[in-house]
Amino acid sequence: MYKNRQVDNARRAVVTGIGMVTPMGIGKEEFGRRLFAGDCAIDTINSFDTSSFPSHMGAEVTNFTPRDFISVKNLRRMDKIALMTAASARMALQDAGVEVTSENRDRIGIILGTAFGATDVTLQFASTLLTEGPALANPILVPNTVMNAPAGHTSIELGFRGINTTVTHFAVSAEIAIAYAAAEIRRGAADFILTGGVDILSKFYYEVLTRFAALSGQNGGPEACRPFDIDRNGTIAGEGCGIICLESLESAMERGHQPYCEIKGVGMGSSPTKPTDWPENTDGIKRTISRALKNAERTADDIQAVSASANGGEVLDAVEAQAYAEIFEGLEKKPLITSLKGAIGESFSGGGIRACALALSLEKNILPPVVGMINPLRPLEFVAGEKKEMAINNAALAGISFGGTYAYLIFGK
Repeated sequence: MYKNRQVDNARRAVVTGIGMVTPMGIGKEEFGRRLFAGDCAIDTINSFDTSSFPSHMGAEVTNFTPRDFISVKNLRRMDKIALMTAASARMALQDAGVEVTSENRDRIGIILGTAFGATDVTLQFASTLLTEGPALANPILVPNTVMNAPAGHTSIELGFRGINTTVTHFAVSAEIAIAYAAAEIRRGAADFILTGGVDILSKFYYEVLTRFAALSGQNGGPEACRPFDIDRNGTIAGEGCGIICLESLESAMERGHQPYCEIKGVGMGSSPTKPTDWPENTDGIKRTISRALKNAERTADDIQAVSASANGGEVLDAVEAQAYAEIFEGLEKKPLITSLKGAIGESFSGGGIRACALALSLEKNILPPVVGMINPLRPLEFVAGEKKEMAINNAALAGISFGGTYAYLIFGK
């Protein structure tokens, strides 16, 4: 039986399960195979008409069959974003070897990050409400317009009753959710917490990015996501869900379950920036990484890899590359830097998918390449061309958001 544990801030939070619904595949096996092979999931969008937009590319989830993961009684109540979340959470629990029972369900929870939530459902509901009136609005849509709906549906589907909350913080929603979950594990508030991020690619979301002039191709040049490249010209919209299962190292050892890695440290910070702008100086990034390293009781010399936030944007990529040049300057052996967004696009809660990927990298000692980068904008140690096999003991997961918010996580063996 799982018993309430006393609070112990020295407890260690480890990743013991991974679940994913992504443009690069469903589940860790397919995703990992394609990730390390350097595949790209970006293609012409098929799920909605883009003829009125200047851009037409995206990274869409395909070959996802919800009924493989979701019970028939709950399928009709759940929308796209909830289905992705519940399926990923189920895979993460199964991967962790955890079965929800009447004895442990009060000690299993979820802390989810989402930047925009169910934009497809919200737009459908609002459109009917404004054009035809409240009487004709579908009442089954109302619960799914709430940001916590995916987490709520997931707990109902899987049957756990522990902590259930959602973090909405722009492009660092998933990273902050993971930091929150790790803190809850460390203080003994739960035995298992499912955490990560989810967002979907919808016509509304695509139009928002177009209005912000964020998408590749709309200001000239070919459409592609080219992180850290001199010729980058904007990002590509993506979608998907990545969930990791966290528990204490003590619990994993008691169960005889080998963790992928440990969440060793967390750092958060911000800079005064306009709500829709990216930070233009390196101070906030450097402060936040320093806090994460201090929290992990590590130094810059201890980091072998960085999973960057770069998404092909003009400002973000430049300031992030400059920050790493300054942070790691003078080190005898500089960390290798990669970014996944050239392969899976930018969903703004993609930190969940990237956390899963980094956990796999630490387990396998492989870093994926920066897909789309041909001419690096700075002479940094990028993973270029193909995967890199190397010993990885400590790695940083970068979260940088428009509006000037940062969250860095230190993953370690």
